[in-house]
Amino acid sequence: MGALHEGHLSLVRLARESCEFVVVSIFVNLLQFSPDEDFQRYPRRPEKDAALCEQAGVDLLYTPDAREFYPRDFSTGVVVADVSDGGEGAMRPGHFQGVATVVAKLFLQVSPDLAVFGRKDLQQVAVVRRLIRDLDFPIQIAVGETVRDPDGLALSSRNTYLSSEDRRLAASFPKALETTRASAQRGERDPGSLERIARRLLEENGFAVDYVEVVDSNTMRRPPRIEPGSALSAAIRLGKTRLIDNVLLLEP
Repeated sequence: MGALHEGHLSLVRLARESCEFVVVSIFVNLLQFSPDEDFQRYPRRPEKDAALCEQAGVDLLYTPDAREFYPRDFSTGVVVADVSDGGEGAMRPGHFQGVATVVAKLFLQVSPDLAVFGRKDLQQVAVVRRLIRDLDFPIQIAVGETVRDPDGLALSSRNTYLSSEDRRLAASFPKALETTRASAQRGERDPGSLERIARRLLEENGFAVDYVEVVDSNTMRRPPRIEPGSALSAAIRLGKTRLIDNVLLLEP
């Protein structure tokens, strides 16, 4: 959705490794915002984004016009059930219908062989995987690792909302997830225990916790016990800013 940073550019490089022609789409998608969210103030930097894409070797930058992309009488939505039920889907009703709809339209317009997404949006990746599988899109998907600042905070366009003090405090978010991950590495296999550890650490650091969930990273369902591919996913609020992050508890 623009306001590009090193996380986005790492996905461009991942695409370049496998593809002869790389397309980047930038489109702030109204359908995935609820009325009380930050659509109007979401950071938009079209000139800077275009320059970064050119520097990264992007072959085509696609920035559709919203009025043409969604005509006035647009009335179709794509629903990917099951994997979209918990986490962000539960907190932001309609969000993943907006994501699936815009991704399906972009797939049809661009016809890529490979689509690249970031692991930071873990549930979004699961939704897109299911969309591709269920609707027989002839597309492979590649997943880039989360890119972080030196203090561990995952890069996000919304990090620009943070005050300097909140930005300092935000570094405790990934630290809490990593501390919980260490418990899993030491042998803790109960999802409930790991969720309680993470929630306690997050609340002790002053975060308002939207959710903390242990999930299978493909199905987004809670496993009975931690297994390879299990992830800890969380969303917190710091001031007026909402941040999401996740860590794999055991490598798949």
